[in-house]
Amino acid sequence: MLPILREAKYQRDYRIWLKFADGVEGEVDLEAELWGEVFQPLKDKTRFAEFSLNEELGTIVWPNGADFAPEFLYQKLRPGYVLRPAPKSGAA
Repeated sequence: MLPILREAKYQRDYRIWLKFADGVEGEVDLEAELWGEVFQPLKDKTRFAEFSLNEELGTIVWPNGADFAPEFLYQKLRPGYVLRPAPKSGAA
């Protein structure tokens, strides 16, 4: 099942506190992830802090269109997490 992000709060630098629908919560440091055309502008800490929680996507997004997949963020908090496909209906 895909993790759904319910809360996100800016902490400092490139750190964000996250809470998922299943109760998993904690602080992630995204500094090492800020590379490439979309993420490079977020190295400016003022721009980084401009994220918002997109409830439809269940993750954080920035005004420039950058976002992180919720399962990626979840795995930052729970390194052993692996996204498994939902069981097919009628499967035992």
